[in-house]
Amino acid sequence: EVLQVVPGTLEISSTSIKLNWTCRLPHGCRRMRATCHLAGPSFPPCEAEEVKGEETLHGQKGTFTCPPLQPFTDYSVTISLPPSTVLYTRLLRTKETVPDKPKKLWLDRSTGSLWWKPLPSCKGEIIGYQLNITTRSAQDGSFLEMERLRLNSSVTEYPLPEHSPGSSYVVTMQGLTAAGAGAASLWEFQTNSWDTPRPLDISCRSVRDISPSQGTAVLPLRPIAPHPEVAREHQLIVATMRNGTAVEGACLGEPQPFNASQQPSTYVAAMLNLTAPMDFVLGSGTHGQGYHNAALRPGSDYMVLLRLIRRSQQAEKFTCVCYSFSV
Repeated sequence: EVLQVVPGTLEISSTSIKLNWTCRLPHGCRRMRATCHLAGPSFPPCEAEEVKGEETLHGQKGTFTCPPLQPFTDYSVTISLPPSTVLYTRLLRTKETVPDKPKKLWLDRSTGSLWWKPLPSCKGEIIGYQLNITTRSAQDGSFLEMERLRLNSSVTEYPLPEHSPGSSYVVTMQGLTAAGAGAASLWEFQTNSWDTPRPLDISCRSVRDISPSQGTAVLPLRPIAPHPEVAREHQLIVATMRNGTAVEGACLGEPQPFNASQQPSTYVAAMLNLTAPMDFVLGSGTHGQGYHNAALRPGSDYMVLLRLIRRSQQAEKFTCVCYSFSV
């Protein structure tokens, strides 16, 4: 064997192939050439450009690197002596990388479903889609629902959550390969409206019976669950900031454990199995595993979210109703 590719030195990434070689005969490797070419024809939509990877190798050992390559593509790497003696040849595939972002998402208004064309497996095998849907209600400005979905690659349609007419939806979508999630595309839709969608503002509900001296406020709570007779654990999240971004971040986020010496900006004040409307005293001082209903601080502005989380094998749904007030 005149030439040896050093075991364990073959390096393959999504855009390169590199190997170390050694010539075993002092004068047997003169004019040796290494080439790197596409292994076969490519077809739309995954057309690959031919590479001009050819190099004359010198000396008794060295490294050969193919020029920049395309991900998830087969290449033939050959080392030979003229005119036609092949010393080494391998068919190699570059590694996967994240996919390009989806180009278009459509809303079928007759069915209320989103649909899209499957992403081509040009940069890696498409194994699924990440879909994030944020819903705001036209009739209740305090309502916000955020759903995170992971769908397998065979799915090309998904129904929007059913809400009141005029609801606004913001949808982001990413393709997934073994290398991870690609760039996200964003679309906005509004049910029963053919005009350009307009983002709906968050307008939190008001709170009554605020007592700065006692550090309390009374929240009129109603179950979020579609079937309130089934007990579902609602969280009451307190935040000391309020704007549209803060509402979304608090609804989707994981509040910090309460610390009396350094009160976090967002914390869980209560865990409630709501099955019927109730008045809840915020700031009463009760606490338990994972929550602390701490006294409210006079002079502070508060936003409070009643949050319901529902999880399934393919989805997480965070539904929130916000309240805002000053102490």
